[in-house]
Amino acid sequence: MIKLLFATGNKGKMKEIREILADLPFEIYSLSEAGISADIEENGNTFEENAVIKVKAVREALSHGDFQVILSDDSGLEVDALDKAPGVHSSRFMGEDTSYHVKNAELIRLVNALPEKPRTCRFRCVIAAVLPGGEILTTSGAVEGEVAYEEKGGTGFGYDPIFYLPERNCTMAELTQEEKNALSHRGRALQAMKEILKDKLHLDSKEA
Repeated sequence: MIKLLFATGNKGKMKEIREILADLPFEIYSLSEAGISADIEENGNTFEENAVIKVKAVREALSHGDFQVILSDDSGLEVDALDKAPGVHSSRFMGEDTSYHVKNAELIRLVNALPEKPRTCRFRCVIAAVLPGGEILTTSGAVEGEVAYEEKGGTGFGYDPIFYLPERNCTMAELTQEEKNALSHRGRALQAMKEILKDKLHLDSKEA
């Protein structure tokens, strides 16, 4: 098995990651599961810059070579009516300790106050990887939607309950986990990275 570290402590993200990579021979750890504490300043101007900052910082924080592959991601919500805010500041919008129920309510309020503007928005995600030889690679994914008028659904996390998918007539949080993995921004970015890892590491999904 190949030991893979994903630079997050978010349980929702880890669930998605483990399900998408389940058919590959990876033993997957979060930062907390690996006993790693890294205070990372995400000061990039783009999702790609922040994802690379995180993966480099975690690699430098490791004092041993236990992990052959390190992954990180940066993702967020871009609301067109709000000039693509909160964007790269999505997790820090209204403060990192503020609940997403409060954040979601505030975003709905802000968009409702601009009825002349479209409710269109998108989720973006960039996955960064450090391979055994030190090579850094990135992949990206996005999904288009609209800001809902109220929170709906209980299967997602973060902004999922207010991310309305017109073609599905539901929010991201009303999808099953399998459906979400197939079309979400993180799912798309991670699927693209999965194919790169299979090629670079000469993996066969049938081995798992």
